[in-house]
Amino acid sequence: MTVQIDALDRKILAALQADASRSLDDIARIVGSSKTPVWNRIRKLKEAGVIGQHTVLLDAEKLGFEACFFVLIRTSEHEADWQHRFLAALKARPEVMEAHRLAGEIDYILKVRVPNARAYDAFYQALISEVRIYNVTALLSMEEIKASPLLPL
Repeated sequence: MTVQIDALDRKILAALQADASRSLDDIARIVGSSKTPVWNRIRKLKEAGVIGQHTVLLDAEKLGFEACFFVLIRTSEHEADWQHRFLAALKARPEVMEAHRLAGEIDYILKVRVPNARAYDAFYQALISEVRIYNVTALLSMEEIKASPLLPL
């Protein structure tokens, strides 16, 4: 269900997306309002689920996670038990940054961050030992051209 938000909500969300560590005073100044209405709107947006977990963005390469693989998965199994085991295996692996179920010839796409190709192989071997997969294609990203967690508000 889509939440109704107005122009001030959008300004608040944009300010938070740019830097969630800003003080309430700073956000109020940026959006042209006072603290109390901004705080109330932020609270309502959190309660509605529009604002989720607060975190920080880390530089993967500086932390040694230099390889980013996009993993295309095709399966011949679509039973609930297989899906449950597959999803549990993905959720248990911190290397999986994103996982999407797709329409079309490919069933799932994963974004996997690891230190190197050997670490990817260990991930791959562990995954296929837990769930049966019909076909896996791994694509190594040579260069990240654009990545943004910011929504176009």
